[in-house]
Amino acid sequence: MNFKIIKLLLIITLLNSCSGGFKGADARKIPANMQERQRQNIEEGRGLSLGKVFNNKGGDFDFASSNELWRASLDTLEFMPLSLANYSGGIIVTDWYTSEGSSNESVKISVRFLSNEIRSDALSIKVFYKKCSVQDSCTITDKTSALSNDIEKKILTKAAIYEKENKSKKK
Repeated sequence: MNFKIIKLLLIITLLNSCSGGFKGADARKIPANMQERQRQNIEEGRGLSLGKVFNNKGGDFDFASSNELWRASLDTLEFMPLSLANYSGGIIVTDWYTSEGSSNESVKISVRFLSNEIRSDALSIKVFYKKCSVQDSCTITDKTSALSNDIEKKILTKAAIYEKENKSKKK
């Protein structure tokens, strides 16, 4: 008996909730494009935009191949072996490099990306020298100076060229 009453109340509740407020849709007022429908629904308060909830844009993804500074840095340092290249961390670190003429002196370069914009303060370049007199006796010094400035100029020049090429391709 109790089961029949609960069943009857459940059916009445479900039927009552279906009976009101459903309006037919006019196809002329609904955009055919899905993005436009989503935008219209959000503007009218019938949708939810998680980007607005969490205060972020969302959907903007930068890939290493589209970042001119990253590409220019890799092209500039291509003659050196890399020990670390982390795009998401914004850092490139080369391995110790020794030229043919000096067997007891090596150089290591690290490039940190402070911005994706092509400007002089977007990069932080450090140059380290390692001088070894005997195999176990090495001194490492930070000589971030003229060489780092030259590398920075070369990277920025290449990045500007890549940016100009990308803009001409988009046109």
